[in-house]
Amino acid sequence: MREGLAQLPALAAAHLELSLAALVIAAAIAVPLGIAVARRPRLGGPVLAAAGVIQTIPGLALLALMVPLFALLGAFGARHFGIELRAIGAGPALVALVLYGVLPILQNTAAGLAGVDPAAREAARAVGMTPRQSLLGVELPLALPVVIAGLRTAAVWIVGTATLSTPVGAPSLGNLIFSGLQTRRFEYVWLGCVASAALALGIDAAIRLLEAGVRRRRRAWVALACGAFAAAALGLLAARGVGAVGRETTPIRIGAKAFTEQYVLAEILAGRLAATGAATEVLPSLGSTVLFDALRSGEVDAYVDYSGTLWATVLQRRGAPGDRAAVLDDVARTLAARHEIEVAAALGFENTYALAMRRDHAARRGIETLAQLAAAAPALELGADYEFLARAEWRALVAAYGLRFRASRSMDPSLLYQAVAAGEVDVISAFSTDGRIEALDLAVLRDEQGVIPPYDAVVLVGPRLAQGAPAALAALRRLAGAIDAEAMRRMNAAVDQQGRAPRDVAREWLAAHPD
Repeated sequence: MREGLAQLPALAAAHLELSLAALVIAAAIAVPLGIAVARRPRLGGPVLAAAGVIQTIPGLALLALMVPLFALLGAFGARHFGIELRAIGAGPALVALVLYGVLPILQNTAAGLAGVDPAAREAARAVGMTPRQSLLGVELPLALPVVIAGLRTAAVWIVGTATLSTPVGAPSLGNLIFSGLQTRRFEYVWLGCVASAALALGIDAAIRLLEAGVRRRRRAWVALACGAFAAAALGLLAARGVGAVGRETTPIRIGAKAFTEQYVLAEILAGRLAATGAATEVLPSLGSTVLFDALRSGEVDAYVDYSGTLWATVLQRRGAPGDRAAVLDDVARTLAARHEIEVAAALGFENTYALAMRRDHAARRGIETLAQLAAAAPALELGADYEFLARAEWRALVAAYGLRFRASRSMDPSLLYQAVAAGEVDVISAFSTDGRIEALDLAVLRDEQGVIPPYDAVVLVGPRLAQGAPAALAALRRLAGAIDAEAMRRMNAAVDQQGRAPRDVAREWLAAHPD
């Protein structure tokens, strides 16, 4: 809990900054649009429909869609205007949150103006007011409570949705929530949720106080609300200034996907690089394809991936994968030729996809292999992580073994093992180095046909690090063969079963294996 509390101020500041920026921009777009819709009813249908369509897109999906869009815009801007645009981080998150916040403000602005008593407009015209004067002096003040209600709704939506910005590389309170879910440190989840709720309630209260002060002409209330926003702005500026002190060069950015093993390995990479005197920054809980694209574009400098993922998903290979050495060689050569990405080291272990069952259930049904599972599958339910059922490996397993389950459901990887242990699903997509396989006495089913490709853990290095930091590259190369499967299982179990922090587990390994 102490480590989570130590991260809280910086993450809360980043979350608040992102949320307030999105809210201000959304209001700047939506209020004029709402006025235009109220003035031109024919415009209302298409504009509100477009905003409504955006609102129906799940928040995480909308955030993820921004990454390839920003990558395309960034490539275009760099080529034609010399302008660099980051494909991960605050930029994509900000645009997605702005789009998410527009609808309630737009709807309420249009509805508030449409609800103004026609007699008030007539009175304004009778005293010689122009349409502009009537809007600013009569209609908007009368519609203000409804407009503010939309602003408050948007604020709560934006603050809540901002917790989902972690997978696209924007730090937020979602860092605590995602890492807590994956490492089963639910006190982190509570901390992130409570802090996010407190931010939403605080912003909502400040907006409500400002509106009440304006409407009732209470200067003290207006001053208090403005003071709260000013204090938040000053606090964010101070936090940004403190974070910039002493940072003369861009740190080496190390990415991590959203599961325990990746958190531990990212800290090991960071520790090895820090030993060379390099400044490092760990970006946790990134999406799998988001992370590779970030490495390719230079926004992440290094991370650990798996040869099977790269072979099947990135290189789009089909057919039988062949042996480990052949897959690893194909991946290394192709990544270097296509993307200038270097495989700095194979760490020495595989973390392959596998299908697993409770050992007692497997024994009772006589299931040891995937062929035997296929015969029993119509009576069984499969649980899988978010990616597995859409991956090439799953399609290959279905084609090779004819797997047809009674039902299948996708869920967070951190919940899979709990679900199979409780009997809520019969089979899960597991990771071979997960410490919970042994702890929960699960049986990993044998892939007789070798359909699932090998998954050697490899350190990938992007162009900036490979070409411009020889000492850092050499430090990562020395990790080759340094971690076997048993050591990785122990480290994963230390986090998942013993509740230790990934950074502490990584530091312990680094102390036992000096460079």
